[in-house]
Amino acid sequence: MASLPVLNQPPRRSGALLDNLARRMRLHAESVLEPLGLRPRHLVALTVLRDRDGSTQQALASTLMMDRATVVGLLNDLEADALIERRRSPEDRRRHIVQLTDRGARRLAKAEFALAAVEDEVLSALDTGQRATLYELLLLAASGTAQECGPAAIASDSPC
Repeated sequence: MASLPVLNQPPRRSGALLDNLARRMRLHAESVLEPLGLRPRHLVALTVLRDRDGSTQQALASTLMMDRATVVGLLNDLEADALIERRRSPEDRRRHIVQLTDRGARRLAKAEFALAAVEDEVLSALDTGQRATLYELLLLAASGTAQECGPAAIASDSPC
């Protein structure tokens, strides 16, 4: 069977390569997060809580672009392992303030260290300058979809 050429298309397409690289990165990341008792969505939530020095549950749900019930389940997982704590807001007793615990901060640091090793392994064919260039190019490419894809969609592998 003869193959038909695709007209007006560049000879090289990046999509399949990016998909392969993302899958390798995700599989390796999941394998180092699992012994820490974390999943990618846990990591995103812990990172947001650290970077914002806490959050209300409602604001966290909005930031993660998750419904409130899903965020409650996520927080239950993290609270059961003492990685976060929920307290009533002194200003509004109907709201919960979610804070990263010291244990959560240490677990997050371990996860980030492990993920840095994963990135080093997956990107081992690139030197430091090439990695910096790749990062800048990916950041530029991702900025075109920033409105559509937030941290929650990325962490849960949801299509954007």
